[in-house]
Amino acid sequence: MTLPGRAAWAAVVSRPELYRRLNESARVVVVSAPPGSGKTVLLRSWISHAALAGRAAWVPVDRDEHDPQRFWLSVLGALRQTAAGAGLVRALTAAPDLDGWAMVERLLTDLAPLGQPLWLVIDDLHELRSDQARRQLELLLLRAPKELRFVLATRHDVRLGLHRLRLEGELTEIRSADLRFTVSEARQLLSGAGVRLSDRLVTLLVHRTEGWAAGLRLAALSLAGHPDPEGFAAEFSGSERTVAEYLLAEVLDRQPEEVRRLLLRTSILERVNGELADLLNGGGGERVLRDLEEANAFVVSLDAHRSWFRYHHLFAGLLQLELRRTEAGEVHKLHQLAAGWLAGHGYPVEAIRHAQAAQDWRLATELLADRWPSLHLDGQAATVHALLAGFPATIRAADAERAALAVIDELEQGSMEAAKGYLALAEREAGSVPASRRGHAQVLLAAARLFLAGKAGDQRARAEDGRRLLAAAQTPAAAKPEMGEELRALALLEIGDAETWTGRLELAQPHLEQAIALARRIGRPYLEFMGLTYRAEIELNRWLPRAEELSRQAIGLADRHGWTDDLFAGFASMTLGSALTWRGRLDEAESWVQRAERTFRAEANPAAAMGGYYVRGQLELARGRFAEALIAFRAAERLAGPHPLARPVRTWLVYVLAGLGETGQAEDILAGLSDRDRGRGEIRVAEAALRLARKDPHAAIALLAPVLSESARVGWRSWLAEAFLLEAIAREALDDPGAGERALERALSLAEPDGALMWFLLHPAPGLLERQAAQRATHGALIAEILDLLAGNRPVPHAGPRPLLEPLSKSELRVLRYLPTHLSAPEIAGELSVSTSTVKTHMRNLYVKLGAHRRAEAVQQARALGLLAPSASPR
Repeated sequence: MTLPGRAAWAAVVSRPELYRRLNESARVVVVSAPPGSGKTVLLRSWISHAALAGRAAWVPVDRDEHDPQRFWLSVLGALRQTAAGAGLVRALTAAPDLDGWAMVERLLTDLAPLGQPLWLVIDDLHELRSDQARRQLELLLLRAPKELRFVLATRHDVRLGLHRLRLEGELTEIRSADLRFTVSEARQLLSGAGVRLSDRLVTLLVHRTEGWAAGLRLAALSLAGHPDPEGFAAEFSGSERTVAEYLLAEVLDRQPEEVRRLLLRTSILERVNGELADLLNGGGGERVLRDLEEANAFVVSLDAHRSWFRYHHLFAGLLQLELRRTEAGEVHKLHQLAAGWLAGHGYPVEAIRHAQAAQDWRLATELLADRWPSLHLDGQAATVHALLAGFPATIRAADAERAALAVIDELEQGSMEAAKGYLALAEREAGSVPASRRGHAQVLLAAARLFLAGKAGDQRARAEDGRRLLAAAQTPAAAKPEMGEELRALALLEIGDAETWTGRLELAQPHLEQAIALARRIGRPYLEFMGLTYRAEIELNRWLPRAEELSRQAIGLADRHGWTDDLFAGFASMTLGSALTWRGRLDEAESWVQRAERTFRAEANPAAAMGGYYVRGQLELARGRFAEALIAFRAAERLAGPHPLARPVRTWLVYVLAGLGETGQAEDILAGLSDRDRGRGEIRVAEAALRLARKDPHAAIALLAPVLSESARVGWRSWLAEAFLLEAIAREALDDPGAGERALERALSLAEPDGALMWFLLHPAPGLLERQAAQRATHGALIAEILDLLAGNRPVPHAGPRPLLEPLSKSELRVLRYLPTHLSAPEIAGELSVSTSTVKTHMRNLYVKLGAHRRAEAVQQARALGLLAPSASPR
């Protein structure tokens, strides 16, 4: 090789003036300049010079990054590798539904206590193609604590609302002119390469390259060992591009053939290691790459072991241009080879991109179809969307596997009609799939139908399509083993949850248990988390201690992986809060219900929020706070629609209205029910409670008789305990103590096994219980526990911030996250790409829902509810 050795090139040119500007910079620094300007080298050398290695998080943005979740996971991961970030930033594992906005809010919460400067350096920011991710980054810039400093390196200005930071004096800008090498710096660079030129020629070289770092570095490579460096330096000239192409040709022409060939053939790669270089070029790849990196010859190592490398973007672009000029017929073949190696070594996204670059649509389709389940479970829906966009539209629609993937993608994008259209295409093209792929296509079609049924809320179709997917995924020829197991686990979960909602709990449980066991075996903790949450919901209607245990397992898993803001973490918290409410542990239940409420509002999911209000209503009712319970159940009623909980909500409203003395309204609810519903066990019990509130024990006894004889069945045995309790209260009112004691004894026997004590709080009868304890030896401890609960359960004003009457929509949440900033409504509108009137409407809605009159009050209430991160220290 003719490249200079490490001794000559290891030292990077020191740039003290730029180091000074970076050290004395404002909170946000933007380094914006074209490729080859020396941005990355400057920042790396500054971090080393300023001894910031333990206080600087380096985040290189992947090429064409469309996925907000993947970007923010890389930010969190980099921050956790710093000394300060390791103790503050919580770990987070990829999951299907992580929301970038919530991830930023979480990061703001984690970094609020930051007490020392911490730098976040984002390199190649121009590669961040997601509008959502850029807006989320802007929000972090606006609201981060003053100790968090930002350095953003980009080829061109990226829209981030930086003009406001400029006006506030919080922005330092370093641009192309600032990065140009001076004559003195150019002399250092040349001297480091062993090149000696006269002062006149160094000045001429700087003039002709305009101080352009890449041009000078290429010139140094060309001049090192040149027989006539003075003559060469005096001759070349031209634009940046022509200078670069000319100098690169000089550098390449002087390399041994093995180096030249390796540089050209591996230039198609985003990153390269020795094994991949050998595949594309032959042996010795790792040695050449390390030599190039040591020579600082536009090659950068990407890991501590120096096993992966990438070329400087400008250098790679010029090499690719030369490759197309000299070996145009090899380019597609190289991409295909790279695709095969990357797919086989666990890099599916890069593999698919190379297959697409080769225009090998069949290979790209097979790779995407086979890796889709893993990409989905890793939360890379945006990446899948971008990969699908890499197929020409006519190509995408002409293949059953691609069309099936497009169904799921369109559902992710929120387009049900487009999804249905692609499903019809997939079904029509299924017969033309090659025989070797027919099983795979059937699996994808089954998955597409299942996702469509789930989005439509059709639980019976969801269960049936889940069974079809399960059968298809278990066919030996259908899918690769890892793909089949992931889809089997997903299908089992979908079947189990759908069967739960259709009331077939005995069928749901084994499916969910199989899913949990399979998820553990294949190392998919998110699927295990889902399964535990679903299982806990089943046990809430069967065995409260088990519901509590499973909920805590799910929550523990969520805490370990950072999924505390996930929708399923909200479901698990809601189930735990409900189980604790039923067992009379009301103060403990309160914290879990609040946690669920925060999660559901953050998700802005109406069905989830409805469930949260439902459990909140039960908790308030158990505490005797009827007015608060009425607010919660009315909110649940507005959101219920056709949800399976709609009928139970009306049942609970009868209890609440009876407790408030609004018996006429309670009668109206009952009158609005069908004869069939009114004959159900739960409704009969609720109506009996209303009759007792109206001092009509005879009517109550008549209503309860079919329930007690079990001719009118109740969905959960605990409702039967309530029926016997009301029977005891009614018999006491009719002066029939013997029958009352027997009924109370039966109620206690039904409640004792799982500790379902809420009915005794809702229908307090301390006198009956005390007499029962005095006259019978059984249930003494249980009666004492209930009496203690009744003594300590006096209604008290609601502690802490009152829950919202309605969940915030996703649009309202986005506006809310900008309220702690100093942006005006028109400026917020500009950042969110909506009209000012839309933002003002959302702000008015926020004030109403948060019970606030001014912006500051809304922010304060949102922070109290956990919707916004706590305030950072003032700047």
